[in-house]
Amino acid sequence: MKTRILAMALLIVAGLILAACATPTAAPTTAPQPAAPTTGPQPAAPTAAPQATTGDPYKIGFVTSVTGPASSLGIPERDTALMIQDQVNKAGGIKGPDGAMHKIEIIVEDDASDASKATLAAKKLVEQDNVAVLIGSSGSPASLAMVETATKNSTPMISMASASQIVNPIAERHWIFKTPQANQPVTAVQLDWLKANGITKVASIGVNNAFGKDSRDAMNEQFKEAGIEILADEVFQPGDKDFTAQLTKIKALNPQAVIVHATPGEGAPLTVQYHTLGLTAPLLHNHGIGNKDFINLAKDAAEGVMFPIGKLLVANSLPDSDPQKAVLLKYIADYGAFTNGKAPSSFGGHAWDAVEIALAGLQAVGPDRAKLRDYFENQVKNFVGISGVFNWTPTDHVGIGKESLVLVRIKDGGWEYVAPDQYAAK
Repeated sequence: MKTRILAMALLIVAGLILAACATPTAAPTTAPQPAAPTTGPQPAAPTAAPQATTGDPYKIGFVTSVTGPASSLGIPERDTALMIQDQVNKAGGIKGPDGAMHKIEIIVEDDASDASKATLAAKKLVEQDNVAVLIGSSGSPASLAMVETATKNSTPMISMASASQIVNPIAERHWIFKTPQANQPVTAVQLDWLKANGITKVASIGVNNAFGKDSRDAMNEQFKEAGIEILADEVFQPGDKDFTAQLTKIKALNPQAVIVHATPGEGAPLTVQYHTLGLTAPLLHNHGIGNKDFINLAKDAAEGVMFPIGKLLVANSLPDSDPQKAVLLKYIADYGAFTNGKAPSSFGGHAWDAVEIALAGLQAVGPDRAKLRDYFENQVKNFVGISGVFNWTPTDHVGIGKESLVLVRIKDGGWEYVAPDQYAAK
């Protein structure tokens, strides 16, 4: 019995010893997982190129004669302004001095060829629409009517009409500029042709308004100095269609040439009656008839009429070295495309010059009226336009002269360039 008990005890002790010496088995664990791979600094997610800030539109007031007797001037002016607006805005606008892109808004007002309506339009644009610059109008009387509003409101104005009184005297026209040639250099080209042909006796007939008076004044001054006698200096009223009395008087005087101061509305029927009454002396108009409407209205009577004008009408005849040629040809193409094939005119060219100069100023100094005026007077240098290469100064708010003009002759329903060495050719 004792032996059995002892054996059991020994077995228990041996078990305890074995248990104490054994290595305990830990609960199985999963191998440590690698940390999610980390990366260095990542480039920012690609973004579109930064967009230029968009600013408020730049406003330009534009008064033109879309209706009335001067509509053949005003329609191409309006169409040119709208063409430029379309081109600029489709390209995103213009970048102002603030670094933002600005669409342009050209607000067009029709003065119906009426000076009083031009005044009302100018007041609306300047005082209500708060335009930065005022452009207009088509005719000299309407432009002169706008001068007071522009001056009173310290707003720069660019006229598309030619009378020298629009910008003179310069001390009283601080805010006023213009893009057409003045009548004085136009008269100088006419005088060159008269001298080349030995003509010493002429007659004159012109519209009785600011444009006609300015042209006639230039003629009287320059012709007198050159020793050319003016046998008659007849006038007619704006809108007149019957010129029989004046032309009959002129015919009786037998002049060697006749000078006409008019735009197409009166100039075309006058030219028709000139031939109907049997006058045969050369007919020399001024630059007021520089569009296709004159030819369309005067028809066969327009053949042979001569007049000084900017280079647009004979752009293809210019040498490639002429600084204006590329600008002129592009304008002709652009205008034709925008108007579905309409022929350009010098009057539309006056609008192109005015709007493009205004845009250059807005890009440089923004819509501040005083800064724009100063830019026009001091920074418009060698600006290649449709009417000429402009250089505005504190003493010259026209900036182009005789050098910008050519003499043209109407031939076969179009215009041909008459070079100075051909003035005396028969």
